[in-house]
Amino acid sequence: MKRTGEKFKAIFAALLFGVTIAVSGWVFAEGKSISGTVKDLSNDKGIPGVTVVIKEADTGKLAGKSATDAAGKYSVGIAALGKYTLVASKYGYKYVTALNVIELSDITQNPTVNVSLGRYSWLRLKAEGPTPPLYWDTESGKSYIIPALEIPALILALNGADRLIFPNQMEDGKKVYSSTWKTTRDHVLHGPWTVDTDAFSINQFGHPYQGTLYYGFARSAGLNFWESYLYTNAGSLIWETAGETTRPSINDQIASGTGGSFFGEALFRMSSLVLEGSGDKPGFWRETCAAILCPSMEFNRLANGDRFKPVFPSNNPAIAWRLRLGGSLNSHLKDKGLDTLINKNQVTADYAIAYGLPGKPDYSYDRPFDYFNFEFSTLGKAKNPFDNIMLRGLLLGTDYEAGDNYRGIWGLYGGYDYISPQIFRVAGTSASFGTTYQWWLTRAIALQGSALGGVGYAAAGNVTPDAERDYHFGIAPQGLIALRCIFDDIAMIDLTERAFYITGAGGNDPGGREDINRLNVGLTVHIYHRQAIGIQYIGNIRNARYPDRPDSHQSLGTYALVYTILGDSGFGQVEWRDGVK
Repeated sequence: MKRTGEKFKAIFAALLFGVTIAVSGWVFAEGKSISGTVKDLSNDKGIPGVTVVIKEADTGKLAGKSATDAAGKYSVGIAALGKYTLVASKYGYKYVTALNVIELSDITQNPTVNVSLGRYSWLRLKAEGPTPPLYWDTESGKSYIIPALEIPALILALNGADRLIFPNQMEDGKKVYSSTWKTTRDHVLHGPWTVDTDAFSINQFGHPYQGTLYYGFARSAGLNFWESYLYTNAGSLIWETAGETTRPSINDQIASGTGGSFFGEALFRMSSLVLEGSGDKPGFWRETCAAILCPSMEFNRLANGDRFKPVFPSNNPAIAWRLRLGGSLNSHLKDKGLDTLINKNQVTADYAIAYGLPGKPDYSYDRPFDYFNFEFSTLGKAKNPFDNIMLRGLLLGTDYEAGDNYRGIWGLYGGYDYISPQIFRVAGTSASFGTTYQWWLTRAIALQGSALGGVGYAAAGNVTPDAERDYHFGIAPQGLIALRCIFDDIAMIDLTERAFYITGAGGNDPGGREDINRLNVGLTVHIYHRQAIGIQYIGNIRNARYPDRPDSHQSLGTYALVYTILGDSGFGQVEWRDGVK
């Protein structure tokens, strides 16, 4: 009994000691911070919206970060005593103050570290006046009014152009673009909303691209993703009710409002990345490339003086991009039970970018599309210039890790796809849950991948119609598996499988079903500097079943030889391991 009591006392003492350590550790951590002011070297005034990052001096691990307030003040809490370094950054400014290592060695110590930044001479923004410049980090200087005027003005201009170009286009006994206050009021009050039968390229590419223009006006005026999403949907609603005399369309609203926002954010990010460069003033060619990618953003940059000149900060993501140029060798076509070997050479070109790959230290996924993957390809045919546009981006989610060799992100992804091979096509807007990751299998071999599953609203059908309507809408469960095995800087094998199941639900052909699969497999071998060569295979399979026609099975497989230009990061593996370069 005595021995039991002694054991109890020992256990109690250990628990008390543990609690004391935990509480004292919590108290010890409370109240320690590094604070100060970031000032403009030219006028000694505080700079708002500066990102201040604190790292452990020995390991480089992120200890904390903050943004300066309207007076340029910041405060970053630190969890433990130790040595730290500080970096302050803001687009349009260059780092001036040289900081030594900051050492916290006393519980009562809360060091004050003031920083000075110098402006780039080419970007002279006046903080005073009725229209302050845009600061992306704090969203100060943004405008709700400017895009609210620009979007209706664009719709009015598009309607006027259509009246001139298509003056006699008729539908339901009315001129399509001769809309009036009466037709607008009838659409708003009575609808009825329907699924329209416009050409596939108009519905599935034209409308989403029109949505990117609405989105670019809002986003470049400083609005965040979700605010711009609302503006884009409002613009789509105005067009559907006031832009045409035809009944408003459900599929157009989804394609322009949601698909246009996803597509628009990717174009906005890529355009901003071109302008951001290394922080120097964008020249003619960079401004031109930005205008091609996102015209409405460039319009705001030119039309509003210096107000919207500050470029959206990328926060230095891990990026991998490639450009492929080549030619298809042959295609194996199966349609309506007939097998055909097509020995027709065609020019191929495609561009792909992965933005925000997981694993990079100090990069976080706080904003929608801080990670996205964008792919574009063409076969150089005038009748079908866009062979594929495929996009997926993280809307809501976070990063995670497993051990020393695995890093990933997971959450809700938004997607937009436009896939149009030679014999059939599929396109839609989707939301999916999933993950994107990188796993170091060995010291030199990395496996990157994504796995997504979700649902969208899609359309699919023949390129050459065999009925009045050549494609059909429906709610579409879909999935994606992407794998990329990178062998150091020597070679890369990649595989992507996409699957769509287009139901009849939500469309006007409820009895129809379509199964579509697309497989892309490639081998790329590095030859010199940023140049590589490779071979790829693209396979497309479609099975369609409709009650008013025979079942259809179509497949198309194409081989191609490609010359590849790689981005600065080569094949794109992300390194975070200590002691590995």
